[in-house]
Amino acid sequence: MLVRRETTADHDVVHALHRDAFAHGPTEDGRPASDGSLEARLVDELRADGDLLNAMTFVAERDGVVVGHVAMSAATVDGRAGELVALGPLGVLPEHQGAGVGSALVHAALGAADALDVRGVVLLGHPEYYPRFGFGPAVEHGITPPHDWGPRFFLLRRLTAWGDGVHGAFRYADPFERVD
Repeated sequence: MLVRRETTADHDVVHALHRDAFAHGPTEDGRPASDGSLEARLVDELRADGDLLNAMTFVAERDGVVVGHVAMSAATVDGRAGELVALGPLGVLPEHQGAGVGSALVHAALGAADALDVRGVVLLGHPEYYPRFGFGPAVEHGITPPHDWGPRFFLLRRLTAWGDGVHGAFRYADPFERVD
């Protein structure tokens, strides 16, 4: 597997990948069926608005085929930009899920963010999956979510540049508010 930065040539493939990665029928816990278009549109809109952070956004290839993608985007804390970034969506084609592709992408994104002296990475995600990468409840570090998602799902990974911390209200880039 090769993990590399996303290029312009990947855009259509990445759109289709997120659509396929997030498509599912009704879930056992009652969530409705999804065609994956929300996540695909979100990545497209982040890119169109200039909020997708190219130096931290990666694809994973197997045998020359893009099988996974992780988006990193701009965010603010109390209106300040550059201290924290947002991870997600993270998508892997269904036939490649459970084979380490997602983990490789998260490690690449975190490594890039750390190398660029970002203080931390925030995401809205599964509390059983992301702690393996050092994520924990953001509210425990004074970072409050833009919506009441519950502390189990709004997660933060502090990086080397964390220093004495960041505190305040977190806000995703505008496309997160526009897609529904």
